[in-house]
Amino acid sequence: PALRFLALDVTDPAQVQQVLTQEQPSHVIHTAALTQVDDCELNQAACWTQNVTATEYLAAACAQLNIHLTHLSTDFIFNGEDSLLTEEAQPDPISHYGASKLAAEQAVQRTAGLRWAIARTVLVYGTTAAGGRSNIVLWVRDSLRKNQKIKVVDDQWRTPTLAEDLAQGCWLLARQSAQGIYHLSGRELLTPYQMAQQVAATFGLDAALLERVDSQVFVQPARRPPRTGFRIDKAERELGYQPHSFAEGLALVKRQLGD
Repeated sequence: PALRFLALDVTDPAQVQQVLTQEQPSHVIHTAALTQVDDCELNQAACWTQNVTATEYLAAACAQLNIHLTHLSTDFIFNGEDSLLTEEAQPDPISHYGASKLAAEQAVQRTAGLRWAIARTVLVYGTTAAGGRSNIVLWVRDSLRKNQKIKVVDDQWRTPTLAEDLAQGCWLLARQSAQGIYHLSGRELLTPYQMAQQVAATFGLDAALLERVDSQVFVQPARRPPRTGFRIDKAERELGYQPHSFAEGLALVKRQLGD
């Protein structure tokens, strides 16, 4: 169907109320957030406004109008001591970004009368629109195509998520008006260095340009959880969620890019 685009400042409660009242959607999937982890550490007030306050406005309006809300969250609400986490794992963020996303989850859950689902995800990759934010797959592919040597960490673990799989998972949550927390990611636990090696192989690029390093090589304002990654049994069982393997996801991205 033809889709109409409406601009909306989610940090403006009057706009949120006006647009949702005017459009009367049955479901809202809330993906807007400040997700640059270091920016959140350096600009904590802006991070809180965009990630927490905006979510409070959306949750309140959805509750008032009886709209089901699917809220997107992150593995960065965890401290990184364990991997392959279930929905029942105890959050313990180690960055301001993670703290803001946990607070947003809590805002959704405490909103009286709200029908809600929370979709947590991990390290999303895929193609982007012009001007869109890059991701590990595009960064590695673009760097190696320019014959640039790059340092890639091999002491952090994630379950990378194809953007199309995340979109499908959010659609399944909305379609079923699901209630509760769901983990939506890929199945494979990989380090960024392992991912980069697969990117090089898929795109026929020189893996010798990849330098394996520890995360302590990078001096960054925000801490990253060393190990995360999700178990997705609940989403598979209750939603019929079936993500691509990382190799399948890379092959799809390659076709989409025309490489």
